[in-house]
Amino acid sequence: MRDNYDFSESIQNPYAKRLKKQITIELDENTIGYFKNMSKEKGISYQSLINLYLIDCAETHRNLEISWL
Repeated sequence: MRDNYDFSESIQNPYAKRLKKQITIELDENTIGYFKNMSKEKGISYQSLINLYLIDCAETHRNLEISWL
């Protein structure tokens, strides 16, 4: 290893904005089962499928109507 490295000509990672951040989220068993079943049909992981669904919701500004009754 070198004592010093020269990063003066380095460039910023162009994919940095696309990186994912790991979080913890609590989901109902039925919701997880729904996405796991769909993931088998689509051939992708259920986590990726949930992420794609949330991306779609954010991009289309989908608004959830909540009714507690």
